[in-house]
Amino acid sequence: MSRELTGFYRSLAEDTDPRGLAAPDLVRRHADRRARTRAALGVLAAAALVGGTAVGAQFVLAAAPDGQVGPPADTPAPPSPAPSSRTPTPSATSPGPSGSASRQPSSTPPSRDGSPPTARTPTSIPDSAFFALAAANDTGAGVRFEAGPVLPALCGAEPGGSGTVRQRARSMPFKLGGTPEGYVPDGLYRHSITIYRDGRAGDALDELRTAVRNCPEQQVGRVTSRQKLLAGAGYGDESVLFEMRRPAVDLNGDPAGGGGEEVRLIRAIRVGNVVTVLWEQGWEGGSSPKPQVDADSRRAVEAIRDWLR
Repeated sequence: MSRELTGFYRSLAEDTDPRGLAAPDLVRRHADRRARTRAALGVLAAAALVGGTAVGAQFVLAAAPDGQVGPPADTPAPPSPAPSSRTPTPSATSPGPSGSASRQPSSTPPSRDGSPPTARTPTSIPDSAFFALAAANDTGAGVRFEAGPVLPALCGAEPGGSGTVRQRARSMPFKLGGTPEGYVPDGLYRHSITIYRDGRAGDALDELRTAVRNCPEQQVGRVTSRQKLLAGAGYGDESVLFEMRRPAVDLNGDPAGGGGEEVRLIRAIRVGNVVTVLWEQGWEGGSSPKPQVDADSRRAVEAIRDWLR
């Protein structure tokens, strides 16, 4: 302590009670202790700050993958990207690579000409499944349901004989539009409907085509009959048209004196698992009128489609 301060302190002590003031050395020691305490507290505070920072950094580094420091916990995460749109799966009718519509498999056999398949396969054949003649062709004689062959003989072949579920047939006379009332009919249909097991109706028509090709000629009674497939598709899902041509005969079955030929037309039509046959047998001579057979074939298809809906 300087001499001036020491002197000043001694003069002050003389003017006051010596017991009220501490000695100069004691005052100095107290001042030095306070200084050391402040310095120690400052060092401890700095050490605590550094230590906390290091621990926090280690915690963040340990939590982040590959040592990368992520954003603070309260930082909102960036929005996740929207899921990429998936390529739609082609539907049963969506165009394929070639532009044609793909189809799902169905238990119903598809139509060979691309027409829609029949909705169901029936197990019985009602009267309503058979077509009705147009008013101008109705003789008024009615129809007769009876057992018997549904196709003419073809050199002993029996096309469509297997796979049959149910069959009905009827005989139905008809007249042409210009025939007056009271005249004999112009023709007679042997009309049949046959239900086949799945997949067998198409086989039945294939067998019929083969039977006609394999039987170009055969003896029928006293004359020779010639068979031939004809063009005439476009009925139902598929159809077969053929003719039986022979010399004209009299009522006894003998060749007619005036010559000439008779032509009988037979058309088989498939609609799904159903086959209908119009076998025109004639009435006292003459040949089958093809326009009438075509018109009644269309009526037969419409009646079957209405039945199967």
